[in-house]
Formats: sequence, structure tokens, C-alpha cells
Amino acid sequence: MNVFVADKLPEEAINELNDLGVDVTFDPSVGGGDLDEGLGDTDILIVRSTLVTEKCIKNSPNLMLIIRAGAGVNTIDIEAASNFGIYVANCPGQNSIAVAELTMGLILSLDRFLPDNVIDFRNGQWNKATFSKADGLFGKTLGVVGVGQIGKSVIERAKAFGLDVVAWSRSLTPDVAEEMKIDFAENIQQVAESCDILTVHLAMNADTKEIISKDILSSLKDGAFFINTSRAGVVDEDALYEELKSGRIKAGLDVISDEPEYKKGEVESRFQDLDNVYISHHIGASTKQAQLAVASDAVDIVRGYLSEGKVRNWLNRCEQTEAPWKLVVRHYDKPGVIASVMSELKSADINAQELENVIFEGKNAACCTIQLDSKPTDDIFRKINTQHEDVISAMLIQN
Repeated sequence: MNVFVADKLPEEAINELNDLGVDVTFDPSVGGGDLDEGLGDTDILIVRSTLVTEKCIKNSPNLMLIIRAGAGVNTIDIEAASNFGIYVANCPGQNSIAVAELTMGLILSLDRFLPDNVIDFRNGQWNKATFSKADGLFGKTLGVVGVGQIGKSVIERAKAFGLDVVAWSRSLTPDVAEEMKIDFAENIQQVAESCDILTVHLAMNADTKEIISKDILSSLKDGAFFINTSRAGVVDEDALYEELKSGRIKAGLDVISDEPEYKKGEVESRFQDLDNVYISHHIGASTKQAQLAVASDAVDIVRGYLSEGKVRNWLNRCEQTEAPWKLVVRHYDKPGVIASVMSELKSADINAQELENVIFEGKNAACCTIQLDSKPTDDIFRKINTQHEDVISAMLIQN
């Protein structure tokens, strides 16, 4: 089994992979363009931020599993992976503390002008009068959009600073909000209208694209802070730029749409000309603690795949097929039984969309459940059900 690690992972994780008995290629310098050439005999690909495109997937005939050492998978062409039967898995929740810490750091930086303090000092300037005009955070309201593991970690830390919290999430209910001792909002608009600081913690997908819209941003109070440590695409960046350009709000961003793919080099962005926005270099999950946790989780997914053939955190599995019929076959556990059943279905041009075979204690009998795209004829069903040396009984169920 060949594993290619295309991003930086802690040495401990690379050693763990080697201990699994796999052949490891570790090259954190590669970019998406390099992967597009194909991965040869690679079976498992582990990435963090490196792009995995349709071209890479098409040119990698042995690839079976892509693991995102992190939560967000917007850098992976999941549709292409699904079309080629490649598992995609991720490692959610392992970096929540690191992202929450950076979120609080950006909030504090905006309030206390910390980056400007440092820049002026390094340039030989002393501007205590300018930098002594912070409002302070105590008693202000933090609006949280997205109350997953990262959002919850942010809320926990915000309370320690004396911030009140109002939140919205698809999964958040008034009862849960009450248990968390935060205010419940019916929608994002309510959050924006009632907060002094708005922070977003959502995965990037079709439902969340530009969910922080122009209307949401315009609903923020004058002088409000906007924080984004999730994905650039969840905010209407043109609208955000205009709000910042007007000077009405301030922002702390760890992600922008035109950030470079490469790890080091020059960067150009329209945000560089604005002094009311602080941008970090997409480092939300980049602490040693978080990287060790994420890398260990990625290795554990590889371990499970090797030992059990199962993929934990499998993201691109079809949750439910549209198969209208289900064939349940109780059979003796011996070679060729399932093959014989499948042969009968094939002869009738019936597609088995899903199959699960479980073994009973004692290993004498088993039960195979097959989801079918059409109903077998009475003749086909009879042929399956009367293989008495192999089949105990068969049952056809309409889904």
C-alpha cells in the first residue's frame, strides 16, 4: 500500500504511517499543479490545503482514498472522486481549539490595534496616544454564526472575556441555547443586528456560499468587527470590501479568496490598502497541538482502512439509494453463495446498488441484504429461493 503525503505533517505522524507497514512518500512542497500530473501507484493521498482536482483524480488510477487532514474539503473535487469510486474522508473537530484561539486573537488585535503597535515600534515610532483608544471587550455582544465544535470553542472563550453571546446555527434550538447560556437568534440577520462582533464558523458548501451577504454586513453596527476564520466563500467578499473601504466596520480575516496556493511567496490583494482589516496567513489550524491531533486522526483513518476495509468519516457515501426493491437472502456461510445470487440478478439485467452481508455467531449462517434497481421476476426469485444447499430462505421487500 502506497501513501502520498502532499502537505506538511508532524514527523510523529509520518513515523506512525511507516509503522503501519505502508510505503510513504512525504513531499510537502508539491502543489495542486504537481498533483495534476497523476500519482502513479499511490493508493492513499493525505492533504491539508493542497488542491486535489478532477485532473489529479483522473490521472491517478490506483487512488482509493483521499484524506483531508482537517475539516473543510472544499479543496477536493468530491464529485470527481465519487465518479471514480474514491473515498473522501476528513478529520473534523481536531483543530477547533486552535481556530477558536486565533478568532479571539483577531478580536483582541482589532480592539487593541496590536499589529499596528508592533509595526510602528519596529519602524522606530512610539504612538501611545493613538493606540490607547481601545473600547475593550467586556460586556459587548459576540454574534456567532455556526455552532459546531469550533463555534462552541469560541463561545467558551468569549464568555471568559465577559462577552455576551447571541448565536444562530441550523442545529441550534432555543433549548440548547438556554443550556449553553447564550441568546438564540432565529436567523443570521438577527445575529448581525444585535452584535458588536460577528464571527462565522461554517463549512463551505452550496448552502453556505456567501451566506454572510451584503444585507447581513450592512446590518452590522457602525464600528462593529467582522471575523472570518472559516472559508472565504461564506462571505460576499465584494460587499465586505466595500464596507471596509467605507471605514464603517473593521475585520479580522484568516481567509481571503485570492490567497496564494503556495506556502511562501509574494501576495497581492485589494485588502492590503485598507488599514481597518487584519489578515493572517490562513493559519487557523496551524498550531503544533492541532497539527498533532489532526495528523494522528488521519493516520487512524489509514489504520482502520488497512485493518478493516472501513473508512471513518467517509464523506461521499450515498446515504440512501433510490432502489425500489430489497432482496434479503439468509444463506449458509460458504463460498460461492452470493456469487450465485448475483449471477441470477445479472442474467435478468438487475443492478445491485448496495449489498451488506452479515455473519451470525458460529459462522454457519449469514444474511445478505441487496438493494435492487428493479423487481426480479417470479422465475428469478424462485431460482434464488430454491438453492436449498446454499440458501435457507429469501424474501423480497418493496422499499
